Amino acid sequence: MTVQTVEALFDEGLERYKAGESPEALIPVFKEVCDRSKNSSSAFTCLAWLYLLTDKPGLALSAAQRAVKLNPQDPQARINLALAMLDSGKKGVREHVEIAQQIMMVAEELNTEVMANLDDGEKRKPDWKSLASIRKWMA
Repeated sequence: MTVQTVEALFDEGLERYKAGESPEALIPVFKEVCDRSKNSSSAFTCLAWLYLLTDKPGLALSAAQRAVKLNPQDPQARINLALAMLDSGKKGVREHVEIAQQIMMVAEELNTEVMANLDDGEKRKPDWKSLASIRKWMA
């Protein structure tokens, strides 16, 4: 049996997500990536998103905080952190949304990516009140 590289495991997890696989099934994949690559902001951002989609705001908060610590300029990590904070009833959400907006204004490709992810979140988790709040703030 061959051991997958962290990069291959991450890429496979993303492809499976894009193909519509459930967040519950993918959490162990991204947990393994995070365990094997403790400095991967992207992996922690993905793990936080999966936790958010599965109504695990406490775990999402921890993963999102790690992602933002590793890469403070990643707007998706900031949005995930804001969502986790809202879902956990924490204060200080607006600051993270504003920082994400500032970064997204400078980098159009990041704006497009984050907005596509929010669209995906609405499809995968309809009636997500925190996501609706974030959308209003970003409008």
